[in-house]
Amino acid sequence: MLLGPLLVLLLLGGATSASAHAALESTDPGDGSVLGRAPDRVTLTFSESVGLRDDSFRVLDPGGHRVRTGEAGRAGGRSDTARVDLPAGLGEGTYTVAWRVVSADSHPASGAFTFSVGKPSAAASVPVDAGPSEDPLTALLHKTARYLAYLAAALLIGVAAFVALCRPPDTTGLRRPLAAGWWTLLGTTLALLVLRAPYEAGTGPADALDADALADTLTGRPGVLLLARLALLAPVALLLTRAARDGRHRSPWATATGSVLAVALALTWSAGEHASAGLQVPLAMTSFVLHLLATAVWLGGLVALLTTLRTTPDAATAARFSRVALTSVTVLVVTGVYQSWRGLGSWPALTGTTYGRLLLAKVALVAVTLTAAAVSRRWTASLANAAVPARQEERQRDWDKERNLQRDRDRERQRNLDRQRNMEREPIPAGAPPAPQPSAPDSTNAEPPTPGPPTPVPPPLCDPPTTPGDPPTTPGAPSTATDALRRGLRRSVLVEAVVAAVVLMITTVLTSTVPGRAADEAARSAPAGGVLPASVTDVPFDLGDSARGTVQITLDPGRTGDNAVQAVVFGPDGALAAVPELRLSFTLPDKDVGPIEAHLVDRGGYWSANTLTLPLPGTWTMRTTVRVSEIDQVTESRRIRIER
Repeated sequence: MLLGPLLVLLLLGGATSASAHAALESTDPGDGSVLGRAPDRVTLTFSESVGLRDDSFRVLDPGGHRVRTGEAGRAGGRSDTARVDLPAGLGEGTYTVAWRVVSADSHPASGAFTFSVGKPSAAASVPVDAGPSEDPLTALLHKTARYLAYLAAALLIGVAAFVALCRPPDTTGLRRPLAAGWWTLLGTTLALLVLRAPYEAGTGPADALDADALADTLTGRPGVLLLARLALLAPVALLLTRAARDGRHRSPWATATGSVLAVALALTWSAGEHASAGLQVPLAMTSFVLHLLATAVWLGGLVALLTTLRTTPDAATAARFSRVALTSVTVLVVTGVYQSWRGLGSWPALTGTTYGRLLLAKVALVAVTLTAAAVSRRWTASLANAAVPARQEERQRDWDKERNLQRDRDRERQRNLDRQRNMEREPIPAGAPPAPQPSAPDSTNAEPPTPGPPTPVPPPLCDPPTTPGDPPTTPGAPSTATDALRRGLRRSVLVEAVVAAVVLMITTVLTSTVPGRAADEAARSAPAGGVLPASVTDVPFDLGDSARGTVQITLDPGRTGDNAVQAVVFGPDGALAAVPELRLSFTLPDKDVGPIEAHLVDRGGYWSANTLTLPLPGTWTMRTTVRVSEIDQVTESRRIRIER
């Protein structure tokens, strides 16, 4: 457990440049460039292959209106590029290009940049966002479905592996968690398939009902992988049904088939996550599959062990699972070290990126889980040692019972023989009825059995060992000490399973977080203009008579320290709108900081403040007040994230 983090730190020293999320490397035209004539097309180059969408490009003219463009395509047939043709006759001014693509690891990426034709517009410094990065509800549903899918796979694969490797005496109680895992995995896979389109587009869950968007999902790589997972669940159900019906869950054929299906299911995750992009893809995908399977065998096995301990407690089964869990932990450490090195890429990323901080939290929780696992192993060893005298005691009771029964049979036989001899010695009077014959052990024998010595009963092989201080046990009563050991093992296994489930939750978040290596590369390759790091927020407000306007607020760079603020007001028709007054303030409730006023100045078409100092990172509340007339004003609040 201590070797894992140490190897992570040692391996980080030799990290090379690569990424998993797609990073924008260059744009043509360049960001912030001023061209003598209008370009024919816009071309983007990324650090890895990307998938294109119908709305991958939005080009806005100097007035903020959308320019009609051609269909998004590739430059020179290269999968790491995106290109769109522009119409002829673009006028003078500054144009904004907002883009959105899907990385090779299935996660969406977006951004924006500007270029000018002839000379920059008066409001050239006002960028627009690249469209919604994600809808909160869609993101929540998607992440929940992803976590439940991981949990269901761990339950399904882990319980099946527990049956095959640990050989519990009774598997009836394990059918329910197997069924729960299968049905949960089916439901979450369908949910992920339906939510894929709005997740990529950054729109609300209602867009999941769009038939055209669903059709596009089914032809893309993430959709194909989800369909493959659904297809694999059919033979899994057949295998489980046959095993439950025929009782062949431990046959070599069932074990081999189940292993192949488990690897195939793991591949449906491996081919659509971080492992499928970046450096060393074949090795990374293999490591991901082993990591997922080891997690499933450990976590699902813990659930199966808890169920077994409640129904048919068996020390031998617990001991076998202890050995299986130790192997799983070894695989988890080795593959986890490799994936951490591949995802982080540098020392500063360990504490300077969200991915690194999540990884530190995961390592801490894994340490807690391994501590609970060590306690479980000690309980298992104690239970196994206590089971030996318990079995000897049970064997002694069986011998004593058999000896007592044999002694009773010998005594009854001797009494019958004595009774028969006494009857033979006594004379029978004339005319008297015949004396009743005594009962014999075997009525078919005409001859009475010959009396002989009692049949000896072999003594027990060994006397049960006794330990000073052990409570006396009554024959036929369960051992109090053994019951205490079983209760202790159940508690430690329960703690182990709960913490492991939390670790799996953090792992789910990690798989949808930009790795530290990719974040560093994106920062290094970002265009010099600096609009990409800016924080852009759209704040809708009510104009009355069912009309709504929008204030587009940009914080550049959107981090702690000094920021430039720019705000543009759009009317209901999407055109620029003039308002008498616009006020902006920021508050950090968690630290009781603020309100900090941004002193906006009307620049004739947009509002700006050259300097706004936000001293601390965190989730700030941005309060926007728009005066729509001399007497009416509207105030709206939005929460924005300010990074360090």
